[in-house]
Amino acid sequence: MPLLSRSDRSNKKLAVIPFIELTILVVFACLPLILGIIWSEDDSFFWIVFSTKVMILGLFGLSFDLVWGYGGILSFGQALFFGGAGYVVAVLSRDFAVSSLFVVLPIAIGVGLVLAALLAAFLLIGRKPPSLIFIALGSLTGSYVAERLARAWYYLGGQNGVSVTEVLTIGDQPLYEGTGFYYLVFGFLLVVYIGCRLLVRSQFGLVLAGARQREERTTFLGYQVHVNKAVMFTLGGAIAGLAGGLYAFHEGFVWPSLLGPTYSTQAVLYVLVGGAGTLIGAIIGVVAIEFATILLADYFQAVWPVILGALLLLVVMFRRSGLVGLLTSERERIGNFRSRGGKSAGDEQDDAR
Repeated sequence: MPLLSRSDRSNKKLAVIPFIELTILVVFACLPLILGIIWSEDDSFFWIVFSTKVMILGLFGLSFDLVWGYGGILSFGQALFFGGAGYVVAVLSRDFAVSSLFVVLPIAIGVGLVLAALLAAFLLIGRKPPSLIFIALGSLTGSYVAERLARAWYYLGGQNGVSVTEVLTIGDQPLYEGTGFYYLVFGFLLVVYIGCRLLVRSQFGLVLAGARQREERTTFLGYQVHVNKAVMFTLGGAIAGLAGGLYAFHEGFVWPSLLGPTYSTQAVLYVLVGGAGTLIGAIIGVVAIEFATILLADYFQAVWPVILGALLLLVVMFRRSGLVGLLTSERERIGNFRSRGGKSAGDEQDDAR
């Protein structure tokens, strides 16, 4: 019997990510029902609210994975779009009593999109391709300046932030914390995730996959890589804006740190831990970090940040492909963009080993 080549063995793993995606989809869809059966009403309510937060942060993580994992843009300013949208909908709630889902969430998406488009125009559009350091520092600066502005501006509540005084509504129906709000967020996460999956498998996504491996060759073939990256950056900002709008109503207030480097770094960690360039890795990273945080804080109140930091450091150092990399091949994670010889980038990396 002939032995399987490494490429053949890799091909047998191509169905792993869809299986992971389906499993997580089923878990999220059934979670409130399961919690209602195994726990008391108060305990199940707590975990439903917490899981809602996890899914919102999952949207935030997805926005960064599009930008970095697929666009190859190391942005440390993702919180600018997330927190900026949150502040806008909070001010609309506080000053104008605007709480309709059909008003505040499109505005939140628009805020994230516009802010990202402006930053992309400055950082990505130009005669020469910008360096990774320039993009990282430029986006970090934008996020830092926005946070300092929010802390200093009295109208935005300064250090105290802005309270969301209204409850999110659909028509005349209020959406309080609990199962209704949970399934609303789940619906948004599902739609956005499917849209992202279709996007990265489209011709647009394949161009960015090629640029991520060999940008000069992709540019030589006539593709405007910097424009495609700017579009991906802007789409990531729109998704972060949606997450920020939902997060504001979920938490009931917004604060300056939502705009700053702390939350931008948090998005980076979600994707690093879960696995960049997989989409589902961003959600896995959010689930792992947020649940580890709440469990460690409960059992190790004095030293839990140190323990969590050490665990994250170990994952980043020894599992550079993230938690998803434990189950998937290199070829599946980075996609099937094929070079001139008919091999994918993943195949070429496997051959190089």
